[in-house]
Amino acid sequence: MTEHPTSHDRRQAAASATASGAAMPEDAHGAVPDPRTGLGQGPGPAATSEPDPDHRPRPAGHEAEPHRPGPPAASAAPGAPAPVSRQAEVPAERPAPADAQRPAPPVAAQPPAVGTPGAEASALAARGGERLRYVGAATRRIARGIDLDEIVLGLCRATVPTFADAILVYLRDPLPVGDERPVDPVTLRLRRTDRIPEEADTETRLPLLPSGPDLSPALGGGPAADLCEVRAGGPLAEVLRGVRPVFGDSVAARAALPELLGEGRTVATGNRAILAPLRGRRRVTGAAVFIRRPERPPFERDDLLVAAQLATHTALGVDKAVLYGREVYIADELQRTMLPDSLPQPTGVRLASRYLPAAESARVGGDWYDAIPLPGNRVALVVGDVMGHSMTSAAIMGQLRTTAQTLAGLDLPPQEVLHHLDEQAQRLGTDRMATCMYAVYDPVAHRIVIANAGHPPPLLLHRGGRAEVLRVPPGAPIGVGGVDFEAVELDAPAGATLMLYTDGLVESRIRDVWTGINQLRERLTETARLTGPNPPPLEALCDEVLDMLGPGDRDDDVALLAARFEGIAPSDVAYWFLDPKAQTAGQARRLARRALTRWDLEELTDPVELLVSEVVTNAVRYAERPITLRLLRTDVLRCEVGDDVPQLPRLRQARPSDEGGRGLYLVNRMARRWGATRLSTGKVVWFELAMPPKAPAHPG
Repeated sequence: MTEHPTSHDRRQAAASATASGAAMPEDAHGAVPDPRTGLGQGPGPAATSEPDPDHRPRPAGHEAEPHRPGPPAASAAPGAPAPVSRQAEVPAERPAPADAQRPAPPVAAQPPAVGTPGAEASALAARGGERLRYVGAATRRIARGIDLDEIVLGLCRATVPTFADAILVYLRDPLPVGDERPVDPVTLRLRRTDRIPEEADTETRLPLLPSGPDLSPALGGGPAADLCEVRAGGPLAEVLRGVRPVFGDSVAARAALPELLGEGRTVATGNRAILAPLRGRRRVTGAAVFIRRPERPPFERDDLLVAAQLATHTALGVDKAVLYGREVYIADELQRTMLPDSLPQPTGVRLASRYLPAAESARVGGDWYDAIPLPGNRVALVVGDVMGHSMTSAAIMGQLRTTAQTLAGLDLPPQEVLHHLDEQAQRLGTDRMATCMYAVYDPVAHRIVIANAGHPPPLLLHRGGRAEVLRVPPGAPIGVGGVDFEAVELDAPAGATLMLYTDGLVESRIRDVWTGINQLRERLTETARLTGPNPPPLEALCDEVLDMLGPGDRDDDVALLAARFEGIAPSDVAYWFLDPKAQTAGQARRLARRALTRWDLEELTDPVELLVSEVVTNAVRYAERPITLRLLRTDVLRCEVGDDVPQLPRLRQARPSDEGGRGLYLVNRMARRWGATRLSTGKVVWFELAMPPKAPAHPG
C-alpha cells in the first residue's frame, strides 16, 4: 500500500522548499530579484558534491533518471486494480469487471515526497525558472542605459551580487562606430569593476562601491591591468573569436585570463570564474569576467547560458551607445555651427545670449539668434524659430539665418528683410514655416525699429525696474506667403534692456503663451528690484530668466538674446551734409579739424584730415546728391562718408604713371580698420583710428 503524506507533512515540505528555494519574482518595476536568494544554489548533492573531472559542476537532478513504472505484471490476478503512481491515478488498460461499471472518483494529485527523484526534478525546474526571471530582469536593466557608463553600470548592478560576487568589464579602445574598420591591434581597456564588500551585512542593503573597487581578494597576483593588447592568434584572441563564454578553469580560459588581467595575474585560488566575450552586431567589443567566492556554489553549465545572455545584451547596448554618442556629437556640432560662436560687441549696446536644447534626446532644433553690425554703429538683432526638432529643421534654420545675414548687409528695412525671408522659405518648400523677430537699434538716435513675423512679443526692462511687453504687430509666420509685414519704431532709452526669445521659454504643456509672458515680465521686475537703481548685470539676468523653467517646462528648445542699450551721447557725434563740388574736400577737412579740437584730439588732426580728404574726394567725383560726413567718438574715432553711388570702391595698386588710385591705399595703410557697406540709397565708406594714449575714452 502506498502512503500519502498528510496535510501537515505537505505544509512542512512546502516550507522546506520555500526556505531553500529561488528568488522571488521580479516586481512590477523591473528590479533584479533579491540578491540574497542565492541564485544557482541547488539542494544538497548539487551544492556539496565534488566537481567533475573536467572541473565543471554537474547540475543537480542529472545523476539518475527518475523511476518510471512499467505495465502491470503478467502474473497479476484477473480483475486486480492497476497500480497507481504518486502523481495521478492511471486507468488500467484491460477491461474492468462487469460489476464495476460506475467510474471510481479520481484520486487527487499529490506533491512528490522530499528526497525523491520527482522532488529533484521540481527543484531543477524551479532553478530554471529563477534563471529565466533573473535574465529577464537583468537584460531590462542593461537595456535602460543610453550611454556607455549607464550600460556598463547596469551590467555590474544586475550581476553583483545576484549572479556573481565580482565582475570586471573590458571594452575596446577605441570603440569602432558602425561599419568603421577597427583599429589594429585590438586593445581592451578596463571600463568598470564591481564586487560585494568583504564585510557585507546580509540584513541591510549592500553599500554602493566606487566604479573601480579593489578586487585584490578575488584576483591573484595584484590588481587587474587597465590596458590589455590582444595578441593576434593568442589564447585571448581565440576565446574572443569563439564568442561563447567559458569556465575560468578550462584550458582556454586558464591561458587567456593572465593575458587579459595582466602578466602574473589570474583568478584567486578557490574562486570560480566565467570569461564571456562581448560580441555586438558585427564584432567583439570587449569581455566580461564573472567571479564567485569559494563559499558560494560554483557556476553550473546553465550559468554559461546566463552569462552569454548578459554579454550579448551588454554588447548590443554598447553598439547602441556608440551610435547614440556619434549622433549626439553630430547634432551638437551641427547646432554649434548654426549658431554664432560669439556675439559682436558694437559701440552703444551690450549683448548676451543663451541657447538650450529641448531635451537630451533632441539636441538639434530650429531656434536661432543673431546680432549683425550695420553701418553707422547700428546693430540688427534677430531671433527666429523653425518648426520641428530634427536635422531638417536645423538645416532650414541655417539657410534662413544665412539669408538674414545677407539681407542685413544690404541695409534693408526690417519689414523688407522679413518679406525676403518669407520668399526664401517658400522656395525651400511649401511646409517650411518659421517665426522671426527682426530689430535694428540705432545708438545715435536712441531708437529701435522692429518687425515681427508671428513671433512672441519682445519685453523691455527699463532702468528703473519696470518691465513692459512691447506692442508690436504680430504678423504672419515666415513661409505663409502673400502677406505684408509691418515695422514699428520705438524709443530705446539708455540703460534699458530688450529681451528677444523663442516660444520655448514661455510656452509648455502646463502653461499657455501669455501666462508664460506674464511670468517672464514678473521675473524681470523682481530681478531688477534686487539691484536697485542700477540695471542688473546682463549675464546674470539671462541666467535668472532661464531659472523660471521648471522640470516640465522643457517641451521646446529655447533661444534668448538680451541687448542692453547704452547709446552714444549727442556730444560725441558730429554730422554734416556736403554738396558734391570741388571745394567739398577742403570744407570737410575744416569741419573735421573743428570737431577734433572740441574733443581734445588735436593729435589726430593730420591723419584725419588726410584720410577724410581722400574719401570725400572719391565720393564727390561720382555723387549726384549731397554726401554725408559723420565723426563718432567712442573707444575709437570713426569717420563715415556716404553717397548715392552703389558701387563699392576696391583697393588696387596704382602704377607709377597713374595720376590717381592711391587714396584707398593710404586709408588701408594708416587706418586701424576700414570698409565699405552698400546701402539701399547708396554706400558708406568708413575708417577707424585708435585713440591717442592721453585722450579721454568714451564713458560707455
